[in-house]
Amino acid sequence: MATTLMGFDRIGPAASSALMNTTRGTKQLFSLALAVLASSVLLGDIVETKNGARLIGKVQKMDGTTILLSTDYAGDIKVKQSDVTNVTTDSPMNVRLSSGTVLQGTLSNAGEGTLVITGADGTLNTRVEKVAATWAPGAIDPEVAALQRSWAYEVAIDITGKSGNKDQLGTSLSARATLKTKQDTLQFYTAYDRQVADGNKSADQFKAGVDYQNNFSGRRSWYVRDEGGFDRVKDINLYNIAAAGLGYDFIKAPKHTLTGRAGFSYRYEGYKDPTTEDVNSAGLDLGLNHTYETEKWSLINRISLVPTFEDFANYRLLHESFFEIPMADPDWKLRLGVANDFNSRPAPGLSKLDTTYFARLVLNWK
Repeated sequence: MATTLMGFDRIGPAASSALMNTTRGTKQLFSLALAVLASSVLLGDIVETKNGARLIGKVQKMDGTTILLSTDYAGDIKVKQSDVTNVTTDSPMNVRLSSGTVLQGTLSNAGEGTLVITGADGTLNTRVEKVAATWAPGAIDPEVAALQRSWAYEVAIDITGKSGNKDQLGTSLSARATLKTKQDTLQFYTAYDRQVADGNKSADQFKAGVDYQNNFSGRRSWYVRDEGGFDRVKDINLYNIAAAGLGYDFIKAPKHTLTGRAGFSYRYEGYKDPTTEDVNSAGLDLGLNHTYETEKWSLINRISLVPTFEDFANYRLLHESFFEIPMADPDWKLRLGVANDFNSRPAPGLSKLDTTYFARLVLNWK
């Protein structure tokens, strides 16, 4: 420090003062440059909306309907793409336009609602509403990924018991494996239910089945299915329902579907009691499948009606409705619902309708 002061003394007071002022100015400019650079780094991606909002974060994806923006101040934010005028990104991404054109680059605002994609192959001017999808460099195009087959699995269990004035034990197990794409869905499923109260069985039934649906044209589909099993409380040694037909999506949205089915079936029910006439007949197959999903819960409804051609008054109606609520670990869910099994021609002495209320833990994985 002393040497420095001596150096200033040698060049004179006026020159020393000028040099010190210049040094201070350089430091201030350098600090300002660092502040600008830091603010630009911290600024991140920008999403501007029609109502003048300016959201800052990291654009995770655009899918033609929604823009997903990750922020430090509000977590993940979903913005309707139709409400957005411009998007600016710091990092390049793959962009597919509604015309099918794919370009990798950063997004910037050129004013008046014009979106500029700048990449190694040049620039392209477009608009936000023309963007059909975005994905990270090196990742798979969501449209291609949607066509790839991937298995999803679930296992559900509930066990209930009671002792004291009444002894009761109930066990229900079910499993489902689903292979799904945008084009088709293949499902294998099985379930077993056993309920015992004071040594008397009130339920002892098993089922296993397969269901395949092919969405061949827009909302239209065709399907084949087969389900078999037994119900010892209802005196059914073996039953089987094989069916095929056409389906139509009355509602077809990413999180909301309602599909109706109509086709032909072959129904068999073999009873243990030889005095009860077996069911062995072709018939109709009518069904309705409904799914509605939100971020916090899902609602599933399934209805199937199978009347025989020999006697339309001889039919079996199956119904299941349940809410599914994610738990702290998203792989685990709580399922609350009701199931009805109605047989219009049961064995003598048995009720036509069985209703089951259930609360089950469900494990999902892929």
